[in-house]
Amino acid sequence: MEEINNIEVVPCTESNYLTPFRVHYNQNGTKKSWDFMRTHDSVSVLIFNTSSHCFVLVKQFRPAVYMCEWEKAKTQPPKAAEKTEEGAAEAAAPESQESQSASEGESSSQWPPASAGVTYELCAGLVDKPNLPLEEIARQEVLEECGYDVPASKLKRITSYRSGVGVTGAKQTMFYAEVSDENCVGAGGGEPREGELIEVVKVPLHEAMTFAYDERIPKTMGVIFSFIWFHNNMSPKYKISTNV
Repeated sequence: MEEINNIEVVPCTESNYLTPFRVHYNQNGTKKSWDFMRTHDSVSVLIFNTSSHCFVLVKQFRPAVYMCEWEKAKTQPPKAAEKTEEGAAEAAAPESQESQSASEGESSSQWPPASAGVTYELCAGLVDKPNLPLEEIARQEVLEECGYDVPASKLKRITSYRSGVGVTGAKQTMFYAEVSDENCVGAGGGEPREGELIEVVKVPLHEAMTFAYDERIPKTMGVIFSFIWFHNNMSPKYKISTNV
């Protein structure tokens, strides 16, 4: 998962996942404009394994996160020392080639490690099958990403909310699913044909809130919110501690 190379950043002129737009409008008599992306809505699932008392998350490389880290970490290459007038013309050609090679090598060395783009997330997926109910889409994602076969009827709807309201405004619906070791029918890992490379990660219940608030662990807001939801709604029922 963490072997990333041959990185190339190019303009995005066509995509199956997002489309950029600019909207012009008047608000209280003031003319305004806003850039936004049209994207798919999505589902996410908080999975709790009742056999091992642990949460089941997914871990994967996110290029958008990686590029944000690169933007923060990159530095301007040092300027080449000024040449003296004597022999400048004679040395110009070979020095230019050497400078170009050094610049390329320097640029490559500036890329952060692949781990900078790896995040912990809830099992999730796009709502790109209009004929299927959200519960069925969520069920399929749990099977593909985490390897658990759970009936759609067993998924509990937690809530829905808007994500990325400044850029996309897409809606995500969150579900809760209880599984056991008996429900595990595969290794998960996502759908390779869709470019997914996912590692299934288990977080013990007693470490959940420590995990949620540890800023050194890159994670989505969905993980933090769902762990808090579980602590408030499910822990009292099962009389179990989430170490808060």
